[in-house]
Amino acid sequence: MTDAAPTIRRDVTYRGFRLPDDAALGETSGLRAGGRGLELADPADRLEHTDADGRTRRYAAGSWTSPPVPVGFAVRDVVPSWTGDTPGDCWLRVELRGWHDDAPATGWYVLADWAADDHALRRTTVPGQRDADARVDTDTLLVTDATVTGWQVRVTLLRPEDADATPVLRAVGAVAAGPRPTATTGPSRPAREDAPPTGWGTVLDVPRYSQRLHAGSHPQWGGGGDSWCSPTCTSMVLAFWGAAPAPTRYAWVAPAGPRPVVVHAARHCYDHAYAGAGNWAFNTAYAGLHGVDAFVTRLRSLTEAEAFVAAGIPLIVSAAFTAGQVPGLDYDTAGHLMVLVGFTDTGAPVLNDPYAPDDDAVRRIVDRDRFEAAWQGGSGGVAYVLRPPGVPLPPAPEQPNW
Repeated sequence: MTDAAPTIRRDVTYRGFRLPDDAALGETSGLRAGGRGLELADPADRLEHTDADGRTRRYAAGSWTSPPVPVGFAVRDVVPSWTGDTPGDCWLRVELRGWHDDAPATGWYVLADWAADDHALRRTTVPGQRDADARVDTDTLLVTDATVTGWQVRVTLLRPEDADATPVLRAVGAVAAGPRPTATTGPSRPAREDAPPTGWGTVLDVPRYSQRLHAGSHPQWGGGGDSWCSPTCTSMVLAFWGAAPAPTRYAWVAPAGPRPVVVHAARHCYDHAYAGAGNWAFNTAYAGLHGVDAFVTRLRSLTEAEAFVAAGIPLIVSAAFTAGQVPGLDYDTAGHLMVLVGFTDTGAPVLNDPYAPDDDAVRRIVDRDRFEAAWQGGSGGVAYVLRPPGVPLPPAPEQPNW
């Protein structure tokens, strides 16, 4: 590899709240602390909601609103993520707004109407939200003209008025990022030139699943082959942690096909407005149903990713590239999810790339600098972090993005 060019880093911070432990930091309305998180107690509100299928129901509702989270830089985008559960016909609504100094800088925007299952609510983002300050792009709030230097999240828990079950909110957070650098970012290197690279020579034993084995199947959830990279990656990492759903959970898949657990993931990550299973937060919310801590963040470089591999944590990363841009990845994609499972002894990334004709072909070793450019240039370094609660994260950098 060539000598490193001067590196321009993007401002990125992540802040998460674990509930009910952090509930007192924000404002609670109609909720109580339960053994699994925040639950509905004496609902403070009632509302009617008409689902996309035209059905209108009345719901009891309560909410938790985070404190404003200052980040110390001008924000370009914010991506929320959460974990919880929605038994019966319950669901969650997740909203974001920008903040600046001591006051809101934007209105509230709905980032998700989410349920763990799809029998009561068509899990969806809400397109068409745009004003002079910001707009919603599926799973991301993009700041357009407002001055935003912080964010605030509000999660509303809803259950049908005649139901006894309660939704649960276990965690919620968001990653905020500043504008992307206008100059080219140089290749990543260890933080100290005299320090041995962290994670080099470590490859985690993540199972290999091909999304293309499902080509053309289940069109109601995106149609398999070309569009299931995200749930396929999420399934691989859940299996790595021994946290995959039990076979009884996907016994409904018919025909069973090559790997019904991936069909289960695609169905339960599917965003009906986006018409796909690649919604970042819907994938981490699905993972959170299976006993792991899960969130979306952005990493600034493969050097940061190395710390996760060294800690035994594979990452799901989103990249965009054209055929030949990253040797070995000989196809075009505007956005594709892969599992970063490790690094060779010389620092080359080792991937489980689900866009392969079969499971054996999933493992790829790619050029470090070109892959890093495709990851940072494509999604701005998006990564899903999935791990059991007992597995510690690596130490965060000074500007914490995990």
